[in-house]
Amino acid sequence: MAAADHSPHAQLVQTRHRASLVEDWDIGPGSTVLELGCGQGDMTAVLAEAVGPRGRVVAVDVAAPSYGAPVTLGQSAARLAAGPLGPRIDFRFGTDVLDPSVDFPRDAFDHVVLAHCSWYFASPGQLRDTLARVRPWARRLWFTEWDLTPTSGDQLAHLLAVLVQGQIEAAGSHGEGNVRTPFSREALLRLLPGAGWTADGGGPVDTGVLQDADWEITACLDLITTGERLAALSEPVRHLVLGQSDVLRAVAAPHGNRPLAAYWATAH
Repeated sequence: MAAADHSPHAQLVQTRHRASLVEDWDIGPGSTVLELGCGQGDMTAVLAEAVGPRGRVVAVDVAAPSYGAPVTLGQSAARLAAGPLGPRIDFRFGTDVLDPSVDFPRDAFDHVVLAHCSWYFASPGQLRDTLARVRPWARRLWFTEWDLTPTSGDQLAHLLAVLVQGQIEAAGSHGEGNVRTPFSREALLRLLPGAGWTADGGGPVDTGVLQDADWEITACLDLITTGERLAALSEPVRHLVLGQSDVLRAVAAPHGNRPLAAYWATAH
């Protein structure tokens, strides 16, 4: 992975997390997989390993290849394409599956995967429409995301960082952060039937070693400190956000904050 050149430990931890997920999923050698929101390919690489040399992963993302820092999506994809997993992967950046021009045959894929990408969607409605759009193309859905329900007090800082970013987005001040539309596990399960999917499994995911809590806390506080996006908010929303950010500063540790748990769900 190209990101390993900048942060080898973080990349290893993130890849192990995704590998442990796929170990519990029924994605075997020879499978065809459509991955939505592939980003820099953390899950893509794991899926390509799982499907083997006779399998195929079509990795889709709405972002352009130039998106991302310190490594862009295009740079990361190029690194993977040049390696042993490259022949199994078809990266398609700048691709929105809601665009009518994007289409696949019915049951073209054994699986469709969304891994830690659903909070990037502009709204739950957009996510529902996307899941409905891909429903004819794949037989089974595998989905994983952060769980908004904390299990201990030391996850509060991560939760606040997520909710503050979500409130700023919901109030109409849009950015390019990781968190745009945070929603609960229960909200996902309510959404699936309307998209044509029937949930039939899932479970909790241990995230204790992941660094995402620190990343999101830093992103949130940087957003507040810069203040540019706060200026677009109404005064009541701005005061609400600033009050919660005060609490975030009070409860967050300098580093090593405990992340929220995650969950996975599967549907047919």
